[in-house]
Amino acid sequence: MLSTGALRAHLLAARLAGSVATPRETSLRSYRLFAARDPRVLLGLDPDRAWSEPDLLRLMADKCGVSADPGHVSGLDVIDPERTLAALDAFAERLGRAAERRAPVLFGTGHPHRLLGFYAGLADALSAAGCAVLTPAQGRCVDITTRFGVRTYNLDYVQGVALVREPGVRAHGSATGAHTHSPLPVRAVLEEAVNARGALPELVVGDHGWVCGAGQLGIEAIGLADTDDPALFVGEAEGRVSVAVPLDDGVRSDYYRPLTRYVLNRACLSQ
Repeated sequence: MLSTGALRAHLLAARLAGSVATPRETSLRSYRLFAARDPRVLLGLDPDRAWSEPDLLRLMADKCGVSADPGHVSGLDVIDPERTLAALDAFAERLGRAAERRAPVLFGTGHPHRLLGFYAGLADALSAAGCAVLTPAQGRCVDITTRFGVRTYNLDYVQGVALVREPGVRAHGSATGAHTHSPLPVRAVLEEAVNARGALPELVVGDHGWVCGAGQLGIEAIGLADTDDPALFVGEAEGRVSVAVPLDDGVRSDYYRPLTRYVLNRACLSQ
């Protein structure tokens, strides 16, 4: 078992929380773009209210622990590990609740290089608990707008976790996928499930557009988010995202393993 104190120490040592690698300038730019309703940072969310830059800074200070000082415009951002721990507990509670009712669950990530292992461990545990880990739309093409123009990606699943990859880059089933913020993959997955008259997820677990895209459609969604991803925290504030866990989403993949153990233990799903 991993104690709360041990996980707090790990969060700080691995820079998952505390002083993180996300530049303050990057976070503030995301808040400006979100306030302007730029789809690149909305991640599929359609906010109910107008969020100004000061509103977003206050929200992110409350949810993540970043500096609320608008004059702090450079350097590295900060995440309060206590907020991360509290959100991980809430995240685990939602997983445990899904396991109790054997709910169908969908996992998806826009950070496969970093977070695939974290989600795969959770998917394996929920499957063992009797949940259906859904994998609709395997191989479907999705056109996503990028800074290089519209690119076609293929939906794939690795260890029960959805991701997208560029056609021909890696063989089916390999762990390497593309980084994306787009909500289009989760929309394609849900559309395919409806058309096939298959099960729809009662819970979506992931990050970026997977969480916001599902939450916007009324499906319970929980996930991880960095200080430059305000959409998940706005979604949480407006009731479309159940839990947004503040942490650095770009550290080494093995640094997330203790989080998997902690969450599964808290959810009473340790194997």
